[in-house]
Amino acid sequence: MAAPASEPPRIRVAAAIPVADGLVVVIQHKRGASYALLPGGGVARGESLAEALVREVREEIGLGISLDRLLLVNDTIAPDGSKHVVNLTFLAHAVTPIEEISPRDPAIDAVEVVPLDRLAQLDLRPPIGRELFATLTADEGLRAPAYLGSLWTPEPDRRDAGRGSDDAH
Repeated sequence: MAAPASEPPRIRVAAAIPVADGLVVVIQHKRGASYALLPGGGVARGESLAEALVREVREEIGLGISLDRLLLVNDTIAPDGSKHVVNLTFLAHAVTPIEEISPRDPAIDAVEVVPLDRLAQLDLRPPIGRELFATLTADEGLRAPAYLGSLWTPEPDRRDAGRGSDDAH
């Protein structure tokens, strides 16, 4: 069933956090299958994108961050229209020791550091690994934010494969 036309899209902010050895911090979730998300979450009414991202990362993995710049924007729209999320991915830097990261949210199974060159092979939701790698490794002059359009990853082995369970997809 499609979402009512009057229901606005959900806004999700996410942080791509490089660490000293050139790696990006990602989060593993498990809802029937394992997949990765960049740390982040929803924006509350009256909260700026930056405030939401700083709050969400601290709540999820206990890390203080500062935002650098916007990297990528994409929509996640379910094929049946039942879900619409606008994802904004920011480059962020740790302002607290990276050694202090750990899952703080019960939905998170683990926090991992993944080499940049493995992002394209990772089951990352939304599926932005290839674009994220290209953006993070591009020359200075080629690093403008990119709009990626609508990206959707159906849930594996489900009868309702068009309807995913992950808010970020």
